[in-house]
Parts: sequence; C-alpha cells; structure tokens
Amino acid sequence: MIATFAKARREQMGLTQEELGRLIGYTASAISAMETCAQPASDKMLIELERVLGDGMGIFEMARKFILMDKYPAQFQDFALMEAEAVSLSSYETYVIAGLFQTADYARALIGGNFPKPTDAKLEELVEARLARRALFDREPAAMIELILDETVLKRPFGSWEILSAQLSSLAEDAERDNVSVQVIKRDRGLKGSHAGAAGNMVLVETTEHHHVVYLENQEQSQLVSDPVTVAQLSHRYAKIRTQALSPDDSLSLIRKLAGEERT
Repeated sequence: MIATFAKARREQMGLTQEELGRLIGYTASAISAMETCAQPASDKMLIELERVLGDGMGIFEMARKFILMDKYPAQFQDFALMEAEAVSLSSYETYVIAGLFQTADYARALIGGNFPKPTDAKLEELVEARLARRALFDREPAAMIELILDETVLKRPFGSWEILSAQLSSLAEDAERDNVSVQVIKRDRGLKGSHAGAAGNMVLVETTEHHHVVYLENQEQSQLVSDPVTVAQLSHRYAKIRTQALSPDDSLSLIRKLAGEERT
C-alpha cells in the first residue's frame, strides 16, 4: 500500500524515479525497487519520502511504525510497540548491552554471530530495526529510561575489542542524558550474601495508561507479565537490584574506565 501511494504521489508531482531519488538521496533503481515492492522501503527512506512526498499528511511517518514491526522478531513485536510509547522503562541485563542502547557495530556483531546465522540482508534489516528504537531517547514527552547491567556485560566483547570500547563510550554518552540512568551491579555482588538479580533479565514498563507490566525473554521466547501480584513481586526484586548496584556516578566512572582500556 505504501509503495502504491509513493508512486502515485511521485507521478502527481511530475517526478521521475531518478528525480525523486536525487531529492531523497537514493538511486532510481532503489526507487523502482521500493515502488514494485522488490525491496521494501527502509526506515531512512520513509523519513525522506515523508519530507518530499508527504504533503503534511503523515502517511509515510505512520507507515514507519508498522513496517518496523514487521522487521522485529515475532516474539518481540508486541513489546516493541509498548516500548516506543512507554512512560518509563527499567531494564536489568545480565549478558549483553540492552538493545535500546546498542551501537550499529555491536548490534551487527551480536546478531550476526547468532545461530542460525541470518542472511546479510536479514542482518541489516534487524540492525536497522534495533537502531530505530533509539528514537525513544529523544521522544517528546520524554520517557524515563533506567538500565542496570551486570559488570560482566561491560567486559564481554562481540566482534572485536574495538567494537566493545565504542559501545561503552556510546553507553556513557547515553548515561549522561537527563532522562536516562545507568547503573552497574558488581560481578562479586554474590560474595555479600545476597544478589537479587540472580534470576536473570527483566524489563519493567509503565504504559501510557500508567499500567505496569514486565517483559521477560529467554532463548527467543518471550512473555509479557501483567498479573498485578507477579508484577509487584518482580518490581520489588528490581528495586532491590537497584539498591545493590553502584550509584549512577560510580557506574559512569567504571564504564568510562573500561571504554578507555586497551585490550589484546
């Protein structure tokens, strides 16, 4: 449908495929592929099509949300919609940097190293969809975003040590945003006799209706928990994890230190 509308608007404006391509930074063959559905429009292309062909209607902008949803893994799609509109998002991660915070290179190395290995085209599609989630950082009204990471996450490379260092530098920059808090729970926390995060990852979400749900994912299987009793229990556990983590300032210092380390 969006391809048909784009072609109709282009012709209505008297533009050839080559002329439209020049206006939005694509080749005529890329425009042709989009219009014939041989290659669906990327998120970046939809932004440019909205600018040139949109005429204030917001058609291409609305299409971005639904096209992105199709690019996400099936088990993630419901949560992706919820995440984009969340009032607040509180995550605890034990193995990798949370997807919302990932750089392109880190995401590409992580996804590309999965099994079964995705095709090159699918890999780039998944990376693009993951990076599009970062729009939440700058959304108005601002979402309150909190991330707690196990210290081992900061030392686990994907692709190369250089990719990890760049990822940690990016994480440090995100941590300095007014609406973002990043904390690290030390890897030796269990030596103190209590580690509230031992049961694994979770994401707490406050929806636009101010409902509270918890998103759990493991081995490409996911679960949205809405039962009030269970949500309360997991929220209390998350709060305990937060108290056991380093302060945001100390966490940021550690992240910056690790980002600057030379590794071989």
